[in-house]
Amino acid sequence: MEDMLRIGVVTTTHGLRGEVKVFPTTDDVTRYKRTDEVILVTKNGNLTLHVESARFFKNIVIVKFKEFHDISEVECFRKCDIMVTRDNALPLKEGEYYLCDVVGCKVLDADKEETEIGEVIDVIETGANHVFAVRTRDGEEVLFPVIPDCIKEVNTEERLIRAHVMKGLMD
Repeated sequence: MEDMLRIGVVTTTHGLRGEVKVFPTTDDVTRYKRTDEVILVTKNGNLTLHVESARFFKNIVIVKFKEFHDISEVECFRKCDIMVTRDNALPLKEGEYYLCDVVGCKVLDADKEETEIGEVIDVIETGANHVFAVRTRDGEEVLFPVIPDCIKEVNTEERLIRAHVMKGLMD
């Protein structure tokens, strides 16, 4: 499990007062209004910052940090990740999980007495649904769409995923 979770990526500056435009990578963008402390991952190390304000425009969040007051102070943060610690992460509801916790989970065939298919090596975020990239025991990579017909159960505590192998998926 990772200690920090990415909630966004700085895309560019906004205005002259030190605000930045952030592409959110969280399911709940309103968290920027409820989150006080974030970690900005820069080339020169991590910076702990405090959110002064956040407002929304189309698919981005415009964030003002208490530590910066001028555009020249934030120009170097383009493409930097914004993270939160697990302690500052939003609580999960029943049946929810963090995508980063799925990587490394064993995938079992729910239809063949739990035969091991392989291990999740990546999670691909598409527009429609997520996709688990699974490395099979034979070393091949198979893509499992994260939809109810295919992924039957995700248990990050036991590090197990039960999946129905849909017709043509592993051919």
